[in-house]
Amino acid sequence: MTNPVSRDTAAASPGLYTQSVPVGGWANPRGGFLFFLGFAAIGTAMALLVPAVLTISLKATIIDPANAGTIVSIAVAVGALFSLVALPLFGRISDRITSRSGRRRPLLVLGAVLIAIGAVITFASSTTAVLTVGSVFTQVGFAAATVAVTSVIPDQFEPAKRGPASSIVGVSLPVGAVIGLFIAQLFSPTLSLMILVPAAVGVVGILLFAVVLHDQPFPRDRRPAFTAVSFFSTFWVNPAKSPAFAWAWWSRCLLFFGVAAVQAYQALYLIFVLHFSPQDVAGAVFLSTLVLTIAALIFAAIAGKVSDRIGRRKPFVMASSILFAIGLLIAANANSFPGFLLAIGIVGVGQGIYFAVDLALVTQVLPDPDNPAKDMGVIALANTLPSSIVPAIAPAILAIGATAALTENYAALFIAGAIAAVIGAVLVLPIRGVK
Repeated sequence: MTNPVSRDTAAASPGLYTQSVPVGGWANPRGGFLFFLGFAAIGTAMALLVPAVLTISLKATIIDPANAGTIVSIAVAVGALFSLVALPLFGRISDRITSRSGRRRPLLVLGAVLIAIGAVITFASSTTAVLTVGSVFTQVGFAAATVAVTSVIPDQFEPAKRGPASSIVGVSLPVGAVIGLFIAQLFSPTLSLMILVPAAVGVVGILLFAVVLHDQPFPRDRRPAFTAVSFFSTFWVNPAKSPAFAWAWWSRCLLFFGVAAVQAYQALYLIFVLHFSPQDVAGAVFLSTLVLTIAALIFAAIAGKVSDRIGRRKPFVMASSILFAIGLLIAANANSFPGFLLAIGIVGVGQGIYFAVDLALVTQVLPDPDNPAKDMGVIALANTLPSSIVPAIAPAILAIGATAALTENYAALFIAGAIAAVIGAVLVLPIRGVK
């Protein structure tokens, strides 16, 4: 059984295909399902972002204060490289699972286990190498869990009803950060608990969703073929055949360039530019993330509903990217913590609108909507690739305009992120088949 709109009809809009109705029809669940979906998404984000934003930086200052920026870059970048491979690979594997437990539940369990291992290794690390191994486990675990969580949306909801679920998963990044950082700062300055407790809460959220998820077994006769060509295509979607998907991917990648600039270097910015002590920076990072999250939640709730009601996605994505860029530009010129909080608040408005709407847009341009996890994994690369690129190029950007008093120019990094976000907004324009 298929949707009333056939693939032949959909071909009129390149890259925009309709999804066959799942076995038993779309569940379109509400209430408790959305709660547990949100808990899992927030737990996944918490497990990734608390280390990325705070605890890896604090560990780096203990391992080698003089080279903390370099240590952070190595740990985050190497972990992100492993995540780049894991995201689409987990998606391909998940789409082929035909066990009684369903296609997504095994990835949720695997993600929880890997995240727990990563937290323990990070806690025990005393060298750059061990810290990097902890980052690898954490980010690969994040990849497994996030592919499952995002793929549940097209699995469970028909296209016209994906706004609320998309909004919940979208804002899970800032919400996960603020909740995780709140938990972490409660245990400051005991770094071991700052690392382990947020990870444990995240793992619980992921496992609870695995338990309650009504993940229908996938019929063997509908399992996609697996060949050498299909394996290598796991990491690739042909932009000529799916141009709308390609434009959406590049737009998201550039926006996340700016996200990575803030996430990975916010703590160091507060320490070295605004002169917070390492003991006080956890509270400052929590407060800035709280401001970002409140702004994101308010505007995500509005944007998700309005976007579904008027049937338009692109204007919201464009406006959010521009707001994000404005916030980064203000952050680059902030010379006080209140000024930095204002900038972060504007970034939060942009993030809230973007995360509430963009994921719904992406699900409407999937090259193979019947097997969404693989393509959602490729989209997730747009989230994580900047986490490798930014640390790799950050030393060169940080050196621009550096002085004897400030050896790393964090303002230059924020400006680069703002430029990337504006370009990302422009790249939404060529997407056909989505308003």
